[in-house]
Amino acid sequence: MADDQTMEPEIIYIPDEEGNEEEFEVVMKFEVEDSGAKYLMVVPTESDDETDEVYAFRYEEDENGEELKLYTIEDEEEWNMVEETFNTLLEQEDEEDA
Repeated sequence: MADDQTMEPEIIYIPDEEGNEEEFEVVMKFEVEDSGAKYLMVVPTESDDETDEVYAFRYEEDENGEELKLYTIEDEEEWNMVEETFNTLLEQEDEEDA
């Protein structure tokens, strides 16, 4: 049975190099069991491009879960793991929707 409730997208603001806050929609969050590291994937809410570019960050939340600290992924091995996990989760969602 289809769920009639529509979920509001989670929006976060990330400052650019000049300090201007840009709006992003969180498309996925996941935690890696082995390390306990948490990751989120975001897309810009306003994009000039025809295709949405997905950005990945490692994140930590404060104890209240209200404030996020974002960390760029600079290690190639970590990036490959995040990309593989993201693609696997997308495939699983596609299979569930089919």
